[in-house]
Amino acid sequence: MDDVFFMEEAYKSALLARALGEAPIGCVITLNGEIIGRGHNLRNTRRNSLAHAEIIAINEACAAVGDWRLEGAALYVTVEPCPMCAGAIIQARIKRLVFGARNKKAGCAGSLANLMSGAGFNHEAEALGGVLEEKCGELMSGFFRELREKRRQV
Repeated sequence: MDDVFFMEEAYKSALLARALGEAPIGCVITLNGEIIGRGHNLRNTRRNSLAHAEIIAINEACAAVGDWRLEGAALYVTVEPCPMCAGAIIQARIKRLVFGARNKKAGCAGSLANLMSGAGFNHEAEALGGVLEEKCGELMSGFFRELREKRRQV
């Protein structure tokens, strides 16, 4: 199992979000080579600003291991995490973050800020960006392009 395999799994979750009309962001969390949590964006569906893919996946992973600490886990997400999700990754003690597309407007794993390392928190996460970057980025930009086109037609 490698980063591309797990990013493809996160991408499948992003497609579920897109099918619901949500921003297509998907996430999986692994521990010892097995997926222990999955999530996709559900903010509009749940009408809840906290229903990001990463938060949903972290909740599922915590339930799977029976602890709030996800030490040794890796989180794969199609888009660089926002400040809330980056903070949740640190709080959950996730060891490794792998993301696809950069998020220039809100990314907190190196684009806008870097909360993963050197921020002075008691935990740091290794971060690797750009895995399936073009594919993940096109999914997001295509979604928002279609959304803009629909708004123009109204």
